[in-house]
Amino acid sequence: MRHYSKILILAALSIALPAAAQTPSPAKKPAPPAKAPAAKATPFDPALLRPETLRAKAPDTYDVKFVTTAGDFTVKVTRAWAPNGADRFYNLVRHHFYDGAAFFRVLPGFMAQFGLSPYPEVSHAWEQANIKDDPVVQSNARGYITYAMAGPNTRTTQVFINYGNNQRLDRDGFAAFGQVTDGMDIVDKLYGGYGEGAPGGRGPDQGLIGTRGRAYLQQNFPHLDTIKSATVVTGAPTTPASK
Repeated sequence: MRHYSKILILAALSIALPAAAQTPSPAKKPAPPAKAPAAKATPFDPALLRPETLRAKAPDTYDVKFVTTAGDFTVKVTRAWAPNGADRFYNLVRHHFYDGAAFFRVLPGFMAQFGLSPYPEVSHAWEQANIKDDPVVQSNARGYITYAMAGPNTRTTQVFINYGNNQRLDRDGFAAFGQVTDGMDIVDKLYGGYGEGAPGGRGPDQGLIGTRGRAYLQQNFPHLDTIKSATVVTGAPTTPASK
């Protein structure tokens, strides 16, 4: 009987041990959800990629201060001279389109041209963002600022400041919309050593500025002056301009 009782005890132990081994382990905590990648910041105002949204109507007059590598100058814009041009310029400056842009075509005695973005994606967005022509009210005299164009109703973002009396441009539809009121001596000092642009000259190729931006100019035309910032310093926003 004693031997039999030992057998029963051993059997009971052999049954109990596997049951203990099957005790479930504590549940693992679920892994935290993966964080979504942060949106990549752009070095420019994202609104510049949507030209159709930048349609604020400019004040009757407003001043724009340009801080450049050559020094500072101020342009006073008069909307009555060229309303479409004044409105476009106002929106571009308010959203810092011209910040970082180069004076890529400076022809002493004629004019200093700028208005291609240092960022190719921004230039691409504005390629076809044309505005309608304005009648010529103010002549292209020294110190006046006017849009560059390639024919009727082709003005976009490029502008130039007249060095001399370029009255002959009036009959071709170049409508001045503002005037340098302070710092014309700075405008006179902008680097013009590269001359006319390609293909007619050895200066920058506008197409390559559009596709390669700042990198193209820094590599091939390092002496060009650039705009550090362009800011509206007077004039308050008004109602949106009509289409």
